[in-house]
Amino acid sequence: MAHIMPRKNKKGIITSYTIRVSRGYDSNGKRLKPYTMSYKPAPNMTVKQADKEAKRQALLFEEQCRLGYAPDSRQTFAQYAEYVLTVKEQAGTKHTTVTRYRELLERINAGIGHIKLADIRPQHLTELYFLLRQNGLRKNVKAIPATDLKQLLKSVGITQKKLAELSGISLTTINAVKCSKTVSVEKAEALCKALEMPVNRVFKVEQDNTPLSEKTIQEHHRLIHLILSYAEKEMIIPYNPAEKVINKPKSDRKHQVNYFEPETLDRIRECLDSAPLKWKVITHLLLVTGCRRGEIMGLKWSAVDFENNQIKINNNFLYSKDFGVYQDSTKTDTSDRIIRLTDETMELLKDYRIWWEKFRHDSGTEWNCFIDIPDGKGIKHTERAEFLFVKDSGNNIGYPMNPDSITSWLNKFSKNNNLPHINPHAFRHTLASVLCLNGIDITTISKWLGHKNVTTTMNIYEHILEQGREQVVNCVEDIILKNKKTVS
Repeated sequence: MAHIMPRKNKKGIITSYTIRVSRGYDSNGKRLKPYTMSYKPAPNMTVKQADKEAKRQALLFEEQCRLGYAPDSRQTFAQYAEYVLTVKEQAGTKHTTVTRYRELLERINAGIGHIKLADIRPQHLTELYFLLRQNGLRKNVKAIPATDLKQLLKSVGITQKKLAELSGISLTTINAVKCSKTVSVEKAEALCKALEMPVNRVFKVEQDNTPLSEKTIQEHHRLIHLILSYAEKEMIIPYNPAEKVINKPKSDRKHQVNYFEPETLDRIRECLDSAPLKWKVITHLLLVTGCRRGEIMGLKWSAVDFENNQIKINNNFLYSKDFGVYQDSTKTDTSDRIIRLTDETMELLKDYRIWWEKFRHDSGTEWNCFIDIPDGKGIKHTERAEFLFVKDSGNNIGYPMNPDSITSWLNKFSKNNNLPHINPHAFRHTLASVLCLNGIDITTISKWLGHKNVTTTMNIYEHILEQGREQVVNCVEDIILKNKKTVS
């Protein structure tokens, strides 16, 4: 039997009700702490209406407790969310995924993190999504270069390499600042501290007030749904409020993936002839394999099979703020795969192997024969340096490169050669599109790209597959209708 206790203010007016349900006694005969919840009546309710509703809430609460639902009236959404993320991390969820969850939680917790888990209702979520669509809710503040960094370094007598060592900021980021690109305030502060200058001397700090996209808001909704589904499964709440939101966020209409036309590809390959061999090989592999950039950067010589003209993709390189560059398994369970390569590609790899061996020999004692690399949990492991693409300057010669460096190099490469903007993933889309348009079945393409399932491939390249309908029409016309005419 539920016990209802009204709580009054100084004027004797009932402001809320405390409802308790007995949990009985433990094995030692000690009374267990009862289940407890609070009910706050609406301001316009009469005393009679409030009492009646409190009794109804008590009956519902008692039934929930009887069925095993034990709402935790003390635990907030933020507290439970941290528990869920910890569980997922221990269960092997990718570090990049957990990192993204934590980024999303910063906004989510700002809106509903303080609300007790058992008190969250669909209306709270609807209001949160409304607020996320408004200006001014972006957490990130950007630092825009306000001076010529190259001239500034020259005036103070510091090289970019020295600045990287003093600040702990990568050369890639310093090059971005030199090209007047925005960076985070944290990185700007680190650079200015190394230069012993105030931030406003080098950067202009601005709040990014651009409204969040519907796709990003949908990411927030999915995470909230995930967290509340855990609470529902653990019988902490009777239902998932995220399931009952009326106007759920919907991602923007799918935009077509970017891929290169044949003439652009020819131009890119022509310009690559004069590029440094290492970058020529990296870009060539991106094009002919359709691999993700982290998979290319994770390649080891032991994965290159010169005898059978193939490479094995079973490694992935990523970057995070807390781990730095780290080594992890491929994106999904099905991303481990063997890719056959053309004779031209294998000859290019043989030439690169000769260059790589010579570079290692010429580096002498500066070459790190054994390197320490964190894994997906941040634990460092020591292994022999046999990565194809390694750093060639500084104190870390022989260490694998940051996968972000591919993006930076391609940006400069496209600008220097008056090419369209090139990003690593565009090569992946290009290969998939070429295969689709030339009649390669979608299952083969999916396995080649390392997608989790064929549905993923179909969703991404739906616009390309649509063009295949014309082939269906032609087939019907040429085979079925032609046969019909012949019979008649």
